[in-house]
Amino acid sequence: MDTALATDAVRCERVSVRFTTERGTVTALENIDLTIPRGSFLTLLGPSGCGKSTLLRVMADLIEPSSGKISVLGDVPETARLNREIGFVFQDAALLPWRTVLENVTLPLEVGGGKALPGARSPRELLELVGLAGWEDAFPHELSGGMRQRVVIALALAGEPRLIVADEPTTALDVVVQAQILALLRRAAQARGAAVMLITHDMGVVAETCDRVAVMYAGRVVEAGPVRELIRHPAHPYTAGLMASVPSLEDGGGRLQQIQGSLPRLGAVPRGCAFHPRCPKASARCEVDRPELALVRRTRAACWWPLTEGWPR
Repeated sequence: MDTALATDAVRCERVSVRFTTERGTVTALENIDLTIPRGSFLTLLGPSGCGKSTLLRVMADLIEPSSGKISVLGDVPETARLNREIGFVFQDAALLPWRTVLENVTLPLEVGGGKALPGARSPRELLELVGLAGWEDAFPHELSGGMRQRVVIALALAGEPRLIVADEPTTALDVVVQAQILALLRRAAQARGAAVMLITHDMGVVAETCDRVAVMYAGRVVEAGPVRELIRHPAHPYTAGLMASVPSLEDGGGRLQQIQGSLPRLGAVPRGCAFHPRCPKASARCEVDRPELALVRRTRAACWWPLTEGWPR
């Protein structure tokens, strides 16, 4: 196995998802390329309806891609991979109310045939890892929202996954508990060598928690790279507009910038670059040819005219 394969947890290659509707075929995802190293934290950013949750469900093997390939890499035996390579952490994830905390965390082992992988932590050890030692015999209704999310994280880790997918896991929690849950998720993933793929709308979470960011627009990744580079030096005009719309202490209370126009419907994505009707840098080429991701400084951006000085003012 080469070095890249040894350090990557998940690889997504040219993945597309198409749905057939009464009005025809709708492309929800188009040619998605992503690589997530082991122990890293990747966040998906973008407007509602851009394909983030669809991509998360494809990565979690809940939706089969129409084309392309998802590879969850590592040394998990083939007979154990189906139920163990993916861990799920969703907002308000349901726990079985008639089972105790320990019985809920034991469930993945029951589904997997009752056998843990060599070296795997026991359910009690997982509860201790997430800070719930002593709560094994409690029932879900006896726990706070933050405690229930800790149980969900223990559940996600029970199968020794290579990938943990988390869809807005802290939205209903207060700020302090949000920080605790995300820090816990990060530590637990790093300890097990798992990658985390997260959807959140909280830029504070992105800046403080994540290693890498992938920005999506109209079913495509338009920019991806290290979080600090992407926040400070966005190359794609949509990314730059997104960053300019986030309030900052340095703004002095001034007006926030906004991106004119609206996201196209998935059934009516314009030809060429999907962002061109809203982009102040758009040219005739942008209306015809769709750009691919290419390296711009330290991020990859799908833009014919990547920015070098930020969003036009």
